[in-house]
Amino acid sequence: MKVLNSMLAIFIFGIFPVSSQQAGLETIIKHGVQLEKLSGDFSFTEGPASDSKGNIYFTDQPNDRIMIWSTREGVSTFMQPSGRSNGLFFDRQGNLWACADEKNELWKIKPDKEVEVIIDEYEGKLLNGPNDLWIAPDGSIYFTDPFYRRSWWDHTARPQDKQCVYFLSADHKTLRRVAEDLVQPNGIIGTSDGKVLYVADIGGKKTWSYSIEDGSLSNKTLFCEMGSDGMTIDSKGNIYLTGKGVTVFDKSGRQIGNIAVPENWTANVCFGGKNKKSLYITASKSLYRIRTRTKGIY
Repeated sequence: MKVLNSMLAIFIFGIFPVSSQQAGLETIIKHGVQLEKLSGDFSFTEGPASDSKGNIYFTDQPNDRIMIWSTREGVSTFMQPSGRSNGLFFDRQGNLWACADEKNELWKIKPDKEVEVIIDEYEGKLLNGPNDLWIAPDGSIYFTDPFYRRSWWDHTARPQDKQCVYFLSADHKTLRRVAEDLVQPNGIIGTSDGKVLYVADIGGKKTWSYSIEDGSLSNKTLFCEMGSDGMTIDSKGNIYLTGKGVTVFDKSGRQIGNIAVPENWTANVCFGGKNKKSLYITASKSLYRIRTRTKGIY
């Protein structure tokens, strides 16, 4: 694939004023900073995740590939085919975890690109289709399992009776449901201390917070009246939700503002780049970036 460096990408694809910034957004985005379109060569971008060097890995699910955005080299292909990967997340050992819903699997991709299928079923039945995940500090994993019918599946019915949030223990021996009462859980992220989990119920149009206790979830609390496709968190505890642009909430659930993105749908977000002080946005056919005052924690 054609490789674009950052300056060339900006020249070709443009810089967009963040015209819909409310005053509150200036606490996280310096006045005058603009949204940059880095590349637009995809069918549908999803699942961004930053490695330890700040490079961004993201998926182009219709084309069955995982891409990399490097600040030095621009865009390149990391893996194709990729199991129709969707959400991604790096663990502390540098392994890239992928929600690979071609066969309803959760993958661990090692740095040498060796793929290990960790799970694909619950109680003897296929998962609906792992969508997004977060890895806790102790190595345990929380992931959402909504049902979105895929053209590459042979089955048309939902394999599981519910659309749930699952917990996978760090040794990968225990898999259990930890949230069963959501309409359609999708985006998921936790705090760096591993004590709080946020889950976006895109079907219920709400985002919830939970206390994490020994892998289980308790103290379910309404965070905001908005669902989301993907989500991330910064060092101040602000939560970034997606859909129409990127809507930012402070840690109390008060809306700070919205970052407008000139695409029909914004799927997901993560922090990356130098010192993780840039927000990367996967939106429809494109990848965007905006520089931030705040720092990401993943």
